[in-house]
Amino acid sequence: MTTLNQHWNAIFSSKGDAELGWYESEASQTLKFLDLIPAHHDATVLLPGAGTSVLVDELLARGYRIILNDISDEALWKLKDRVGTNPDRVTWLHHDISMPLPDGIPRTDLWIDRAVLHFLLDEEAIAGYFANLRAALRPGGHALLAEFSTTGAAKCAGLELHRYSVDEITSRLGAGFELVKHEEYTFITPSGEPRPYIYALYKKTTD
Repeated sequence: MTTLNQHWNAIFSSKGDAELGWYESEASQTLKFLDLIPAHHDATVLLPGAGTSVLVDELLARGYRIILNDISDEALWKLKDRVGTNPDRVTWLHHDISMPLPDGIPRTDLWIDRAVLHFLLDEEAIAGYFANLRAALRPGGHALLAEFSTTGAAKCAGLELHRYSVDEITSRLGAGFELVKHEEYTFITPSGEPRPYIYALYKKTTD
């Protein structure tokens, strides 16, 4: 049986970045939401599924300290080849984000998830993801989640998805989070296919 690590490694090793169905040449949709957060440019950011996203380049250019996680070590190696290891600015983490985070991971000011959560299907994995988010994020910090919406595709990268509404995300985050802004957004894949997303930005108000 193919593990998730093997599944994603096969994808990242066999395709160039621009061939990936989720490839973005720029990260303006995400950055638009980040620009709503005051005084955040020296923040520590955790990406639960960094992949090989150009968002990483944008965050480094803005001066962030970043924790880059992915279940695919192949993706992380490709990303290191592109942006460098940056030991003073980057913590590299090869981890299943549904499992408890390792000891020593610093608390963060921003949690940015573009298209990771929706790959988790069983309730235990989803609960583990949200437990990590709540534990990792400092009070006053922000979480931006961008997931396939309820009108989005049922599968991606050969895997079934759990599609989200803003109401479900809000409910799963629970008390202590304030919705700042959300919007429906249609991403166009490199092959021209529309992919409806929900983008939702939250502020953590209490620990």
